[in-house]
Amino acid sequence: MAKKLYVGGIPYRATEDEMKDFFSVAGNVESAIIIIDRMSGRSKGFGFVEMATEEEAQAAIEKLNGAEMGGRTITVSEAREKKEGFKSDDSGFGGNDQF
Repeated sequence: MAKKLYVGGIPYRATEDEMKDFFSVAGNVESAIIIIDRMSGRSKGFGFVEMATEEEAQAAIEKLNGAEMGGRTITVSEAREKKEGFKSDDSGFGGNDQF
């Protein structure tokens, strides 16, 4: 079963293919996604990598958390589930806020 990892500190010029290559030292990479800012179209410096197995995900955390990628130190940890009911409108306030 695939395991999703959170990756922070990604170099702003990194590509998803570079992420796949970087994480392949830990095992089979199912997917890599870099989160892009809607307004600027630029990377937000974080993303998600999905490893094929739990063991490969754990190996990626152990090998790559604190590693340097493109001059930046990345953080790698288990991704947390997205919380239901919270919507963001990119203003910094939740979409459900009432004023």
